[in-house]
Formats: sequence, C-alpha cells, structure tokens
Amino acid sequence: MSLKLGGTRAHNRPKGQQEPKVDQRPHLMEILDFPLRSSPFKSVIALGFLSVAFSFGPAPLQDLCVADPTSPATPSGPNCKNPTLVTANDFFFSGLNLPSNTSNILGAGFTPVGINQVPGLNTLGISVARVDLTPNGAFPPHIHPRATEIVTVLEGSLQVGFVTSNPANQHFTKTLQKGDVFVTPIGLVHYAYNVGKGNTAALVAWNSHDFGGVTLLPKAIFGANPDISSDYLARTFFLDKKIVEELQAKF
Repeated sequence: MSLKLGGTRAHNRPKGQQEPKVDQRPHLMEILDFPLRSSPFKSVIALGFLSVAFSFGPAPLQDLCVADPTSPATPSGPNCKNPTLVTANDFFFSGLNLPSNTSNILGAGFTPVGINQVPGLNTLGISVARVDLTPNGAFPPHIHPRATEIVTVLEGSLQVGFVTSNPANQHFTKTLQKGDVFVTPIGLVHYAYNVGKGNTAALVAWNSHDFGGVTLLPKAIFGANPDISSDYLARTFFLDKKIVEELQAKF
C-alpha cells in the first residue's frame, strides 16, 4: 500500500495541462508486511502503522473516478471504472462497528477504509480506519510524510502525542477519553498508547484516499534491509552494540 495521487486522468486533463508529479513509493500493505523474525504474528497492525503517507493533488475535474481493480494501474493511480458500471456499493463499507484484530505482539489492530475497501474514494483525498488496542496496546512512533491525522476516541483511554521538528523537538501529548479528538500535523513523529484498564477503540482519518508511504520508525531503523551498521546505530542511539543487534534480530 505505487502511491496514488488524487487528480485527473490523462484522458480528462485539459489540453496543455502538465502531467502531475507522481510519488512511486510502495503501497502501505507492502510496507506493513513485516512479521518480526522472532515472533509468530503476521498481521502486524497497521495504524502506525498507519500509518500512512498520503497524497495531495489537484481537485478532480470529474464528479467521480471509482478505482477499477480489473485494469492496470497508471503511475498516477488506478484507472477510472466505466461510469456506466458504477454502483452504490462502490461508495459503501460495512463493519466499523466490529472490533479489529488485536492478536499480535503490540496488542493493536485496525480496520482500514481506503480505496481497496471503497473504490469510490479514489481521487477524493480522504480515508478512515477503526483502531483497537488492548490494555497496554500501542502503535509505535511513526510518520505520515504527507498527511494530517485526526483521531476520535470511541471507547476507553488513549495517550497520544507528536514531536515537532528539530531543533525544538517539542512534545505535545494528551490523554484522551471517550469523545475526545486530537490532531497530528502532517509529517510529524507521533504515537498512540492505551493507558486504560480496558480495551480502547478510536476512529482515525487522514486527508488522503489511499494508505501508503507510512514510515514506522522502529522498523525503518532496526529492520532495514540490509541492516544499518550496528556500530553506527550503537553510537548514534547511545546504546551497547549487543542491544542494537538484539533489536535488529526482532525485525
């Protein structure tokens, strides 16, 4: 989860208008497919997944461009489905009332609603997900390089926070209760952690129509392929080299 850009297709673009720039990073579900080498779980959560870099693009010139899964994707995203074949189901999803799967090492899970679930979201620049966390469940620090995130707690207690850019590195954090909302500005490192005694559920939204390009920091640093030098990581993280190598072995 190449990254899709909102915008027009070549056959709909006015004469003389330039081809939009394209981000060709892999799809989110490819990025998030990282079962720990030392762990059995395969469906690693996604929010942080989530997490999530998303595309900004020009407003579409057509009413809708439902993603067509039967046709090869273009560099700027999925082709538009034949309008005569579009149905109400292309704009519909059912299931956010159900808890997502949290049976993994982090105790966190999500149910995404992007263009893979709702093809009619294509080019519209919005997507959502339900996230669930068991007590002490957590989404690791991560970034969405081109998407703002907004979270609304449905049940439970959720500690969230983000850190501003260097050199300030200012940490903004809140403990959210049912009905509380928190916004993370585009591109900043952020996290979520269930600090309650029971399960927590939340609704998360991004200003993108597709999930893709999320940078999960622990995986990016300690799960790089090939490995980043353990000597370098030990020096820059002020850790013993053996600890670094143990961390690398977990991804």
